[in-house]
Amino acid sequence: MRSIRLLLYSFFTPLIIFVAHNSYAQQTNVTPYLPTHQQVLQSYINADRLDSAWKKLPLVYSIKPNWQANGKQFWYTKRVKDNGTDYYFVNAEKGLKHKAFDTKQMADAIGNALGTPLPVNRLHITTMFYGADEKQVTLKTGNNWLKCDLSNYHCEKTTDTVFKDYDANRPLQTRKYRWEGQVTDSVSPDKQWTAFVKAGNIYVRSLKGSSAEIQFTTDGTVDKPYGEISWSPDGKHLVAYLIDPKKTKEVYYILSSVPGTTRGQLKSHEYDQPGDEFTSYQPFIFNVADKTKIKVDAEKLDFFGAPTLHWRDGDSRYFTYEKVDRGHQRFRIIEVDAQTGKTRNIIDEKTNTFIYEQRIYTHYLPKTHELVWITEKDGWRHAYLVNELTGKEKLITSGNWVVRDIDSVDAKKREIWFSASGKNAGEDPYFIHYYRIKFDGSALVDLTPEKGNHSITFSPDRKYYIDAYSEVNITPRIVLKNTASFKVITELEYQDLSDLLATGIKLPEVFIAKARDGKTDIWGVVYRPANMDPTQSYPVIENIYAGPQDSFVPKSFSVINEMQSIAQLGFIVVQIDGMGTANRSKAFHDVCWHNLADAGFPDRILWMQALAAKYPQADISRVGVYGTSAGGQNSAGALLFHPEFYKAGVSACGCHDNRIDKQWWNEQWMGYPVGPHYEQQSNITNAGKLKGSLMLIVGEADNNVPPESTYRFADALIKNNKYFDLLTVPGMGHSDGGPYGRKKKKDFFVQHLLYAQPPARNTDELTATGEAQ
Repeated sequence: MRSIRLLLYSFFTPLIIFVAHNSYAQQTNVTPYLPTHQQVLQSYINADRLDSAWKKLPLVYSIKPNWQANGKQFWYTKRVKDNGTDYYFVNAEKGLKHKAFDTKQMADAIGNALGTPLPVNRLHITTMFYGADEKQVTLKTGNNWLKCDLSNYHCEKTTDTVFKDYDANRPLQTRKYRWEGQVTDSVSPDKQWTAFVKAGNIYVRSLKGSSAEIQFTTDGTVDKPYGEISWSPDGKHLVAYLIDPKKTKEVYYILSSVPGTTRGQLKSHEYDQPGDEFTSYQPFIFNVADKTKIKVDAEKLDFFGAPTLHWRDGDSRYFTYEKVDRGHQRFRIIEVDAQTGKTRNIIDEKTNTFIYEQRIYTHYLPKTHELVWITEKDGWRHAYLVNELTGKEKLITSGNWVVRDIDSVDAKKREIWFSASGKNAGEDPYFIHYYRIKFDGSALVDLTPEKGNHSITFSPDRKYYIDAYSEVNITPRIVLKNTASFKVITELEYQDLSDLLATGIKLPEVFIAKARDGKTDIWGVVYRPANMDPTQSYPVIENIYAGPQDSFVPKSFSVINEMQSIAQLGFIVVQIDGMGTANRSKAFHDVCWHNLADAGFPDRILWMQALAAKYPQADISRVGVYGTSAGGQNSAGALLFHPEFYKAGVSACGCHDNRIDKQWWNEQWMGYPVGPHYEQQSNITNAGKLKGSLMLIVGEADNNVPPESTYRFADALIKNNKYFDLLTVPGMGHSDGGPYGRKKKKDFFVQHLLYAQPPARNTDELTATGEAQ
């Protein structure tokens, strides 16, 4: 039987691959996994059974604390067997945790009060707060409010209750966007004047004396008006902009299958693409007393609209605003003298690559004329304290690690609460920990020293915090800690994996290999079939997303997902963060600059080669790849630019040409103006290089990446006489194809990497096989 399978294998694949397999088998003492059709059917059935079993397991990954008004107590829910929910009450001050009530008795009591039986697995409480004695609760389920006595489980309906709701996931302070909508009517802070726009020009009218309108400008028009009015704190000056509007162009798609119609429906929406013109804003200052207009000594703002103004505390003469230049290579904080219009740069950051605009962080401290600023200018993302008066900068954090986010800035205590990764030695450099540090860089403390990837939430008064941490293959632990001492008060949850492991699942493995520079560690994860035979080798499939905006390999407990499901069909599935992705050094990230087609492929290929060198069960002569959105671009690009390694790919809603995709994302990494490198790296331009097996998936109603991106790629493939599969899903938006597309993806890889026939899904083949087994 084995000889017959090998003969079929050589028949279905090129001779060079057959030779490679034989050589590989001789060197590693493993044979390629080449299942019969019957074995394929059984693997689908087993995979579905495992998926179903896993979904029924009540695994606890995190909790949402519902804090009471006193800040000392909270309740949370926990999923239990049979799709049920248990409720727990915690007294943080006393360090006590217990079930809030007997769930069945409470369901019965509520059902009696409402006059309708309530099954225990249908009890869903969305709001609940306790009386002072902790024996009475007021709760809301559905649209009903009830008061319940926990001593005898007697409930009565009550009216809506007013209470203070606290979102534990909300940071102490949040950063505002740097731009606002257009203001056409604005009252001065001293309530003396109102400014407004009429026929495109600025007017002011007194609110205390004459109602006569005072015209400040005459050069505004309806087509090029003044707008975005704001006042100085003393009401003596107002700032506005002469606006040169540019209409945002539209993209189109057709809904082909709207029920009740016989014609397709043409849809459109505004969509900025790289190189499109933006509305520009020229700032002016108006003196109310002498009715003068001063042009601010600065270039127009032609990126992200009009900015938020920050007036100097106690002094209405100076204000600052932030400006990111289009092309993402310069960021400034500019101070303006309202009396003269003269400007100076408090911060002027320039780079030869890019400044990640969406991760620019500034927090202003007006009382001390300082600001906290986060930048990657020293090679790592760190916090600086900047003196607004002198422009002097001082590092707050430093080292070969990354500040990930700011939770809060305490101006009184002069300290910052933040999250970071790469700080704790001997760990995955992507693991997030939480810290506190003084403005002068002293007194750095780790709120989460335990190894793992952490997520914390605070009580309303921040006296307590809940720390949930895990690793991709290590069970989550959730504890309550004291903020003053950082000590554990009590353990809230620790997941028992016995039932999960009893299914036969193989937990994912973290794997590390060197990057293209031979020095940098590349981190990834590996998922294997539950019934993997160590004497056989299995095709490797990479789940790819190389978008530079983040890193994507799971770091918290992640055992049940699509990668695990695909692995059960006889594949080794991996996910890797190559160079060009975020959350490492600036140099690591800079690889993507003007270079999205790179997608970290040199690192990914080396990583998989290292995996195969250690584990001969990983057959890298049969490598597949799949991805969605930017991952769709990457998965198709793998076959175009590295056909010697990647043999089959599934590309869903890919941005196959960065000139077609959204402006903000593509100019951030590919730069502005749009140069020849855009075309050179386009999948559409390089369609003729396709050698492997490719399936394209697109939703016809995608309003994230225009569907035409996939259609233009398909057109180029056809014109180059390349054969491929195309799945267009009617009515679907930005997606991997949904349940139908995911089935097609699995079948595609079975056919092109296992060289086997997938199930005949239009028959009862799978059902009949399952019953026979």
